[in-house]
Amino acid sequence: MRKIVLLLVCIITTSGVLGQGVWTLDPGHSRIRFTVTHHMISEVDGFFREFEATMTATKDDYSDAVFNFSAKTASINTENEMRDKHLKSADIFDVEKYPTISFKSTSFSQIAGEHYKVIGDMTMKGKTMPITLDVWLVGPVENERTKRQELGFKANGSLMRQAFGVGENLSLLSVSDEVGLRITGEFNKSY
Repeated sequence: MRKIVLLLVCIITTSGVLGQGVWTLDPGHSRIRFTVTHHMISEVDGFFREFEATMTATKDDYSDAVFNFSAKTASINTENEMRDKHLKSADIFDVEKYPTISFKSTSFSQIAGEHYKVIGDMTMKGKTMPITLDVWLVGPVENERTKRQELGFKANGSLMRQAFGVGENLSLLSVSDEVGLRITGEFNKSY
């Protein structure tokens, strides 16, 4: 009897693990970008060098997917050293006090085909607010070399920086309040 109970526990535990899919973002093939309008005439782009993300899903259609993302604010890069120093200061991101930006999804729904909508809570400078992103998932495909499953990911959206207390004393004529977001990359399935 004890062997049967132990066997059932193993089967239940194993099937739960096999049914659950954890996907980890491959930072070498991914980018977290943002865009703001400068002087209301040109766009300035930037990205974060250090970040991580996971997606967990138990259903093949990803309808129960949960995304977790974080980026180190000190890794911000706009390819302009003077501007990056200002962005890291207490005036903008205050990286000493707020070392990370994070996001956790609260819902994920399919719009059509590979197009989804994700809603989640973004936390920046100690403030948490909901944001919505349009997401496209492509795959999964099997990597011929590693034999791992890979999933392509592209997300677009925007947020209002002042709502998070980012650059509150910057003139809106100097830098737009709306920040465009574009996240691309590959998720690898963990086994």
